[in-house]
Amino acid sequence: MAEHATGSILLTHEIGLHARPSVKLTKLAKRFSADVSLAIAENGPWINAKSIAKVMGAKVPVNSVLYFEAQGEDAGDAVAALVALVEKDFETT
Repeated sequence: MAEHATGSILLTHEIGLHARPSVKLTKLAKRFSADVSLAIAENGPWINAKSIAKVMGAKVPVNSVLYFEAQGEDAGDAVAALVALVEKDFETT
C-alpha cells in the first residue's frame, strides 16, 4: 500500500522561493520515488515539487507557508526532508 504524507513550514528565506532555493528543493524532491507536490494554500492548487519550472513559476514570497504532500513508498521521508531543508533556510551540508 502506498504511503501518504503531508507537512507544512513557514518560508523565512529573505527573498522567498527564488532560483537557488527552488533548485535545492527540486533536487531534493527528485531523490525520492514518491510523487511530491507543493502548495502555498492548504487545499492547493498543488504543483509538482520535482519541476523546477513550476516551483520557480510559483513565485512564493517570504513568510508564506509551504505545504508538502507526497504519495508513494518513501512519502514520509520525502516530506520530512523537504520540511527540514526549508527549516535550515536551504543550507545543505
